[in-house]
Amino acid sequence: MPAEPHRGVDGWVIVAAVATMLAIAMGQLVNGLSVFFIPLEQAFGWPRGSIALINTAGLVGLALGGVAMGSIADRAPIRIVALAGAVAVGVCLLLAAGADRLWQFHLLFFLAGLFAAGLFAPLIALVGSWFPTGAGLAIGIASAGQAVGQGGVPFASAFLIEAFGWRGAFLAEGVVSLAVMVPLALLLKPPPRRVQAVALQAEPPVPLSPTAVTVWLSAAVLLCCTCMAVPLMHLVPLIQGHAIAAPDASGVLFVMLVAAILGRVAFGKLADLIGPIPAYMAASLWQTVGVFAFTAIHDLALFYVFAPIYGFGYAGVMTGVLVTARALTPAARRATLMGVILAFAWLGHGVGGFQGGFFFDLTGHYTVSFGNAALAGVLNLLLVGLLFLTIRRRNTLLPA
Repeated sequence: MPAEPHRGVDGWVIVAAVATMLAIAMGQLVNGLSVFFIPLEQAFGWPRGSIALINTAGLVGLALGGVAMGSIADRAPIRIVALAGAVAVGVCLLLAAGADRLWQFHLLFFLAGLFAAGLFAPLIALVGSWFPTGAGLAIGIASAGQAVGQGGVPFASAFLIEAFGWRGAFLAEGVVSLAVMVPLALLLKPPPRRVQAVALQAEPPVPLSPTAVTVWLSAAVLLCCTCMAVPLMHLVPLIQGHAIAAPDASGVLFVMLVAAILGRVAFGKLADLIGPIPAYMAASLWQTVGVFAFTAIHDLALFYVFAPIYGFGYAGVMTGVLVTARALTPAARRATLMGVILAFAWLGHGVGGFQGGFFFDLTGHYTVSFGNAALAGVLNLLLVGLLFLTIRRRNTLLPA
């Protein structure tokens, strides 16, 4: 194997910048709306299914944008792609502060997601290109930024809503998004040619056709993210349903996602040690076994005990997806193919979040919603297990 070139601090600066941008953008779009459910319900009288569709609109935007932005990122300067996403997220949040119609929220979150797609697959592909070896750990650290945001943004938003109302909270988040992400987007750059050359030499042969990999992983992530989205979007209102205040309920989500930071890094390192697909399977099993248990908990203290246990393992799913997609796709088309795969991940998030609200509206409780999440997790495990067995039979994919 060729010696790994000297990267200095540049590679880790890229990792830190990507992690921060993912924290802000994905924290807003994946589950940041969770603490706005009840304020919007009280302000406008909208059912939770309709409010959940705001989040779904953003995730559909991420899905569609992922395909386009991934393709663009394989050709255009990464700074331009990232800058477009950073500006779109900030501006759409500022405009959401003045919205008063449901369709306006749907449109704004869709547009934010459409452009913010340039802040996920292309940036993860960028991180991987800086690390010819040990990419699992680097990607795990970068994707841990998303976990920081998914815990920190709702937690901070709960206090902003308490202090300034939901409109003030959206306004503050838009200002912070622009102030932080625009300068970071300007820092991004591809690795030197010598690093890219070594990266291409270090990659093992792809064991399946790009089309087969894309279809297989797209189906799997659709299901695993349907499972993942339910506690991310509905854990806070589920806890509030036990007469627990919003800051305390969002604190449980925050603790869960703090543990998820460690989980993303740990499962990234695990992928380097045992291979990407086994690491993905381990995290998926953890998530699937634990998700339905939330419906059996009624005490705040028990939520605080169980949430970080669940959070550590579930977080490894996204790291597993990213590292597996990197291992099974050719470098020349990686951002494009990862964009397609992650499009189905965002669609899964949208389906999971929506069905959570829909079945709550039908039944008045979250039992069916979380049960559906567990079922989706089982189906995902079957698909990933079949993928692993297929590749193992070909005996071409080695641990990273």
